Amino acid sequence: MSDELPDTLRRLYTDPGEYIDSDHPAVRDFAAAAVPATATDREKAGLLYKAVRDGIRYNPYVNMRTPETFRASSVLAAGVGYCVGKAALYAAACRIHGIPARVGFADVRNHLTTEKLSQSMGTDLFTWHGFAEVYVDGAWRKATPTFNATLCAKIGVAPLDFDGHNDALLHSFDGEGRAYMQYVNDRGTYHDVPAKFLMREMQRDYPNMQGEDISGRDMEQEAAEG
Repeated sequence: MSDELPDTLRRLYTDPGEYIDSDHPAVRDFAAAAVPATATDREKAGLLYKAVRDGIRYNPYVNMRTPETFRASSVLAAGVGYCVGKAALYAAACRIHGIPARVGFADVRNHLTTEKLSQSMGTDLFTWHGFAEVYVDGAWRKATPTFNATLCAKIGVAPLDFDGHNDALLHSFDGEGRAYMQYVNDRGTYHDVPAKFLMREMQRDYPNMQGEDISGRDMEQEAAEG
């Protein structure tokens, strides 16, 4: 059996999408600058992962009522995003280099977050957490470029690395061995971000945050303040 994707699937996962907008000039420049042209697909996948992980700061206090929160080029322009937007940017960057990529979703129970974020959310369950899958070495590999290294230092975990081959999902334990993240429900994979659906889901799942003024709030700053 061939390890290659059928042509129709390869096109589906390498062509631009509305939110995985790999045809955007700024995204193309970002992807080109992040890796040398001579790198292998595995090397490119790892380098692009790190470029998104640390080049875009993670912040869950984003406006879930605008589709730009989920669009790769908009996240790149802002320099900040939450899990879905960062996954979209990573998938877009991989597609530019001919690496098939898609976004995946899961519900994640978060045992370690800032107190302010927990109060705003009203739960420790992050629904529709976004990650990416890239097709390298004949198989789909899972990668989560969510938490940038400076944020990880403040919350006491090592940055999650991806070598382009072994799956890199969220940390199971923090730096002191305490339970950190737990995947509790697989929501499947998509060739593009279902942004309109996610916007409605966030309103249903986190009603406390809909009427709250979260502008100016920053998770990394909250983590630094303890």
